[in-house]
This record gives sequence, structure tokens and C-alpha cells, in this order.
Amino acid sequence: MTEATTTITQKLDALYEYDREPVHEKSFQGIGKFLGVYGGEHIAGTEYVIGPLFVSHGVTAGDFFLGLIIGNILAVLSWAFVTAPIAVKTRLTLYWHLRNIAGPRLTALYSIVNAVMFCFLAGSMISVSATAIGLPLDMKMPALEDMLPNSVEWVAVVLLVGTAVTALAILGFEKISRFSSIASPWMVLVFIAGAIAVLPTLGVQSPGDLWRVANERIWTGVPFAGQTKFTFWHVMFFAWFCNLAMHIGMSDMSLLRFAKKWQYGFASATGMFLGHFVAWTSSSVLCAAAAGSVAPGPIAYMGAGIAGAVSVVIAGWTTANPTLYRAGLAFQVVTPDWKRWKVTLVAGLVTTIAAVFPALMMKLLDFVALYGLLLMPMGAVIVADYWFLPRMGLRKEYAAHRGLGLSWPVLIAWLGALAVAFALPFEIFFVALPGWFVAVLLFVGFSFIQQKYLAAAGERGSQ
Repeated sequence: MTEATTTITQKLDALYEYDREPVHEKSFQGIGKFLGVYGGEHIAGTEYVIGPLFVSHGVTAGDFFLGLIIGNILAVLSWAFVTAPIAVKTRLTLYWHLRNIAGPRLTALYSIVNAVMFCFLAGSMISVSATAIGLPLDMKMPALEDMLPNSVEWVAVVLLVGTAVTALAILGFEKISRFSSIASPWMVLVFIAGAIAVLPTLGVQSPGDLWRVANERIWTGVPFAGQTKFTFWHVMFFAWFCNLAMHIGMSDMSLLRFAKKWQYGFASATGMFLGHFVAWTSSSVLCAAAAGSVAPGPIAYMGAGIAGAVSVVIAGWTTANPTLYRAGLAFQVVTPDWKRWKVTLVAGLVTTIAAVFPALMMKLLDFVALYGLLLMPMGAVIVADYWFLPRMGLRKEYAAHRGLGLSWPVLIAWLGALAVAFALPFEIFFVALPGWFVAVLLFVGFSFIQQKYLAAAGERGSQ
């Protein structure tokens, strides 16, 4: 190994992020960091996909706006009152805290599932950025029905973007939040400007035309051929649960553990309203003006020119970076002897390979619902362990207390909640909420049995 290589490795090793211990007070971050990181992450390239997908599923204008308002409020409240208080009390990553509850073996399995899903999600964002970078190359863009890569150019551009995103994620939380803080205000303006620019082509000549055009040309209530019909409930639950893994699923403990106060969970409002509300609305308008095209790069370029295309690239980065950062933390649970930068590098490789397949981008609504559902039960377990078990006279973090490799109440809660959720006769958007309550009930019930009866019986048997 050369001296230069050794120096680079030493610098990367020094990028310590309190991976296995509580964050020290000297590293606490102010509210500005979280306004920036939530704004940047949710004013994202994927918003250029989600808005058009709602249009393609025939949402009406009234259902769209009412669903967004209520769903986004519920999401902010979930971050503020569910995730943030436990994050600032424990100061641990989700994975290291869960290890105390579920045991190292079960946490390792969960972390692998978590990391792979995060890699796939970050991969969809890399795909979004690639649609903009490929514009000067006259690259063939993926269509709504494309599952596999459709050109060599597409693969090459995805590999380029994936390399850049991985490099930034390796730098850690502070660099991610700084990049997002700089980029997010500008991206909001580009989203808005692009939508306003194309309104005349849809028939808007005055403010009085807006609602009529919204109903007749944008959110018409008529789905595209081959697409299912969406209602208010689809929009509301998707707006609330598209980040299910982060808030109710507790993954954002890994970010909010740096917050000085739990109230910083309300900073997620910048992402939900400046991001999701504004960006989904704007991209829906752009989709309608583009006669149903859903490729983010071309529709952004149509609305805002070069600035629009650049915004797609940056928006994809600002969302992929913290997502890949979370994936690296998850993989590190099963690679305890690896430095975080090495694990993030591996996560970046998985992410980039996944991004080559445009199906992740074109089926984003379904994928986001699925990955949130798979990770949700462990969030329910963390909430129940922290708040409910002590009030029932039970010990929290029982696996760590007894030195258990695997907590069977946690395993039953995870698998049982998923079994119930998948058995319910509803679309995937609607099963996470009842599944969360099932996970809580199963975990609390079997923890009571484990601690009050089985442990007591074991103690009597040893006498």
C-alpha cells in the first residue's frame, strides 16, 4: 500500500459517527442542520416521479390536495412525537438501540433487510438523477412499463451518478446536512418555476382558470391505461407512510440522535410541505403538460430548462445521500470490525447496481409502501419497549439484560405483524397502520409472558 493510499484510509477511518455508542454532547446539532437535511432529502428527485404517478392513477384534484395536507401533517407529528423523543433520550442509532431489545442475532437479520431496502430506495433516486444527466447524450429514457435497462448509455450514466453519491455519503452526517442546506432552497424555486412556466400550455390564462384546469387537465380522476384508480385515502396514507420506515419505523433515530432537543422532529415539516406538497404538485403539472411522460429529467427540462435538469440531478443526490448513509449504518451492525466508510462503500455498490433497473423508479409507490411495511414492526417494538413495558412493571431492553442472542417476543411481533398485514384484504397502502398495532400487542403480550412467567419459572427451577 502506498503512502498516499495509507493517508486517505486514515482520514476515512477518522470519520467517526458514534456508530456504536451514544452521541456526545459536543456533536449535538442545531435546528438549522435538521431543517436543511429534511428539506434536502424530501425536496428530491423522486418527487418528480411521485407526482406523475398520482396523475397516472387518476386522482382527482380535491382528493390530491386534501390527502396531501392531512397525510403530511400526520407524518410531521409522527417524527416529532414518536421518533425524536426516543432518539434524543438514547442518542443511539436505531440498530444499536434495537440490539439491546432484540438481541444481536435478530438485529443482524433486521439490519440486512433494512440496509438492502435502503439501498434499493437510494437506487431509485440515482435513477432519477440519471434521467437528467442523460439529456445531453440524447439517451433513451425509461418508460412507465420498463423493468430492465434499455441502453448502454443508461447503465454508464447510472454508474457515474452512483459513484458520486457514494463518495458524499461516506463523508458523514455533517457534510450531508451542509450539502442539503445549500441545495434545498434553490430546488424548491425550480420546482415552482417549472410548474408555473407550463401552466399556459394547459390553458391557464388567469388565476381563475387554475381550479378548472386542475380538474380537467391535471388531476382528472381518470387513470392511464393499465393503472388502478386512486382516491383520497391512497393519497393521505401514502403521504403519511411513504416515509414510514423513517418515522414510525424509527430509522431516523440515526439522524435525530444528533438533535439538541426532541422538538427538532418538527423540522421534518420542511420536507413534508416545501418538499412533498410543493414538489408533488409541481411535478404533476409538468406531467400533464408533457402529455403523460413520467421521466423526471425530460419533464423538468421542459418546465425550467437547464436549471430544471440540474435540479433533478441535485435533488436525486440530496435524497440518496442520507438514505445511503442509513444503509451503511445498518450494514455495520453485521460487520462490526469494519469502519463506517468501508461499509458505506459496499452499500453504495449495491445501490448503484440496483439503480441500473428502472423498475425501482417506475414502481416507486408500490416499492415505498412495501419497504415501509417490512420495517414498520421493529419501530413498533422500540416504541413499546421504551414507553409501555416500564409502565407495566416490565424491564425494557430485556435481551441486553439477560444476554440473549435473540428475543423471541420481538421475532413473533415482527413476523406476526407482517403476516396479519399481508393477510388483510386491502391494498398495500392501507395495511401498515393496523400492522403497527398488531406488532405492539404481540410484543407487549409475549414480553409479559417471558418476564413474568417463564423467567420466574426458570428461577424457581434453578433453586
